[in-house]
Amino acid sequence: MSTLESIQARIEALQAKADALIAKESESVLKKIHDLMSSHGLTVADIEQYSGTRKKAGRSAPAKKQSTVAYQDPKTGATWSGRGRAPGWIAKAKDRSKFAVGASAPATKAEGKARAAVKRKRKGQPRGPQPALYRDPQSGATWSGRGRAPAWLASVEDRTPFLIG
Repeated sequence: MSTLESIQARIEALQAKADALIAKESESVLKKIHDLMSSHGLTVADIEQYSGTRKKAGRSAPAKKQSTVAYQDPKTGATWSGRGRAPGWIAKAKDRSKFAVGASAPATKAEGKARAAVKRKRKGQPRGPQPALYRDPQSGATWSGRGRAPAWLASVEDRTPFLIG
């Protein structure tokens, strides 16, 4: 029967063998890299500048922003960046803050609501009924300025007398 000390001694011996194998493999890989770099005339600076795509001479592409994980499922560990279609584990959640991870998640509910309000702001024409901008003094009819102008205003060259307020 083995004792705890003999098992620990075997573990240390195996760990030393594993470290020696790793060092030997990494040495051979580094040798290959060095040979390839010297045969092609490359330097470490060339490797640091390489971004994975061929660059045109004279132009430098801006550095791409690293995406951070914004949400994580506590049960499975699955992650979602917050972009694209939401996965099933977070899609129906009313409060996503419990899945939030790191600095990319909103710190408070108020901060999250403020971001949502900014996100909801629409560009272009507002939807729904608009307040009246023009009034016909004879009939009292009004027009908001959207859509086709009514006959009482379309035939007039100067619309300023019909402005409200």
